[in-house]
Amino acid sequence: MTIPAGKKIYFLSDFHLGAPDYSSSLQREKKIVRFLDSIRHDAAEIFIVGDIFDFWYEYRKVVPKGYVRLLGKLAELTDAGIAIHVFVGNHDMWMSGYFEKELNIPVYHQPKTFDWNGKKFYLGHGDGLGPADYGYKFIKKIFRSPVCQWLFGQLHPSWGIGLANYFSRKSREKTGNSDEKFLGEENEWLAVYCKDILKHEHFDYFIFGHRHLPLDLPLPGSSRYINLGDWIRSFTYAVFDGDTVKLLKWQPIESLGNTTI
Repeated sequence: MTIPAGKKIYFLSDFHLGAPDYSSSLQREKKIVRFLDSIRHDAAEIFIVGDIFDFWYEYRKVVPKGYVRLLGKLAELTDAGIAIHVFVGNHDMWMSGYFEKELNIPVYHQPKTFDWNGKKFYLGHGDGLGPADYGYKFIKKIFRSPVCQWLFGQLHPSWGIGLANYFSRKSREKTGNSDEKFLGEENEWLAVYCKDILKHEHFDYFIFGHRHLPLDLPLPGSSRYINLGDWIRSFTYAVFDGDTVKLLKWQPIESLGNTTI
């Protein structure tokens, strides 16, 4: 695929809307909507690479309350012809048709590859990839099973969503700010995963979320691993201008512009 002249492709992830409380989530949501407005003039495509929500489950006739500003903005952009793509994350893995039907947004449940202007991209949220962490990989397999999703759907939304939010809070309390710490190139498990992929196939860019830590690391063969950070503390994103990818920090005050990470 060739990007039209003057257009760009944007990548961002990890909004975790709903956490840690309503007021801070709403402020964050408004910033994201402002950012989307700021890029609509030159966005050819927009990729949201997981964990839009801190929890999301699509019952047959019910979706979680709230987030109308973001959902409305996404609908506005797709109606205007801007392609938007969404990857599920570990917090919002239970998407099952609402985004596709209501917003005309394809949803991906596994990493996916793309090719623009002769550059090869490998995209995914990042959870459950790389070496070790076998406990999480086992739990993820269970949670993504149709049986588990059906059983959860039998709970009344007040019980189900309340229970999920409780465990999400406990998970954040346990991990704290550990995601902010750089582990070193040899121990960054997504970088290790990228290097394993490169042994068999070349990609110019690997772009993930999940780590909540903005990273732009060189890989063998002139490849790069980019982690998008988050929109809780970092407010970072990546943009491909048809030639190269830059990792940038969005400044909420327009006069400050965007800065390269």
